[in-house]
Amino acid sequence: MLYDNEDNFGVSTRCIHTDNKVDNETKAVIRPIYMNNSYAYGSFVPNSDGSPDDRPYFGYARDYHANQYYLERRLLALEGGEDCLAVNCGTAANNMVFFSLLSTGDHIVCSNPCYYSVHKFLLDHLAGRFGVQVTFVDATNPDEVEKAVKPNTKIIHIETPGNPVTCICDIAAISKIAKKAGILLTVDSTWATPILQRPIDLGADLVMHSLSKYINGHGDSLGGVVIGRKDLIDIIRVEGNTRLGFPISPFNAWLILRGMATLPLRMRQHCESALAIAEYLESHPAVEFVRYPGLKSHPQHELAKRQMSGFSGMINARLRGGLETHEKFIKNLRLFFNAVSLGHNESLIVHHPLTEADPWYPILKETAIDAGNGFLRLSIGLEDPKDLINDIEQAFNEI
Repeated sequence: MLYDNEDNFGVSTRCIHTDNKVDNETKAVIRPIYMNNSYAYGSFVPNSDGSPDDRPYFGYARDYHANQYYLERRLLALEGGEDCLAVNCGTAANNMVFFSLLSTGDHIVCSNPCYYSVHKFLLDHLAGRFGVQVTFVDATNPDEVEKAVKPNTKIIHIETPGNPVTCICDIAAISKIAKKAGILLTVDSTWATPILQRPIDLGADLVMHSLSKYINGHGDSLGGVVIGRKDLIDIIRVEGNTRLGFPISPFNAWLILRGMATLPLRMRQHCESALAIAEYLESHPAVEFVRYPGLKSHPQHELAKRQMSGFSGMINARLRGGLETHEKFIKNLRLFFNAVSLGHNESLIVHHPLTEADPWYPILKETAIDAGNGFLRLSIGLEDPKDLINDIEQAFNEI
């Protein structure tokens, strides 16, 4: 960055220029990939030579490396907060927070649904093996969150928008509950990205993202991040990242940093296209219901309008018909890939049939959100929305 007052720049400028200085040796205008695993004269403490930006000395790449540092500075510029830790995937970002900050006998309140691997880690490992108490609640109702808090509660964790059913939790209201009880609020904001939602501004202590999704945006790398209070990040950096070995690779960090340059533009297109397709689906006689936070029919639409600057690119829909109808519909799509993940430049679709063969079944059957007889989850990409609508229309015609 050529300026010291980068906080005064708009989000698009920060996505490109934060910490993007010319390389000292080669004069390259894009940060290179540093593939080394060790650094000469490495130290495990921050730089203490009086330099104004207090850049760290890098020792061993498992603990900290150059591309990780550059990625963290840019993510911090977008999300806010005091410090930032990038790791190898979104599941690691979530679970190392809980591993680092919870002990036997502690209690965590968690939104249901939350991401499958996070749910399994909390239930099967922290609760099942290590004696941490876990309560899953319908966090779209702050009263349910408050009722679940106990004297030994240490963390309230919410995911909003919630995967895979698009539910919205009131971050500010739940933050007040957490602060009143003297406990931490952590928020998985993957679906929104820092472009559409700012949980720290609404009272969260820590924010997590799967960088593999919208922030990278190209479906070609894995990464995760936790951002927030420095005293907490210091603990997580050692006890989570270093002790458990969750470093992000230099190449993945470089790919995600590259992807971030277009993040505001991509999120604008994801939002515009998803709204157009959600409105089309809601009007189609073959569709039983549509869930998209940008629709007035969504149960938390007004909250989403207050809390978010856009509604992201994820849609739920259920067709009129059973399992065979949904499977035939997916098979006849030509522009949508039948694949997991989300936030890619190409559109993706998966079917949650809500049978015991569906790994999400144990989670979704316990939610207050109507999962019914299953639904489709669409991740709307960057294609022309008219082409996507035409593709959906021809798939409807086939069934």
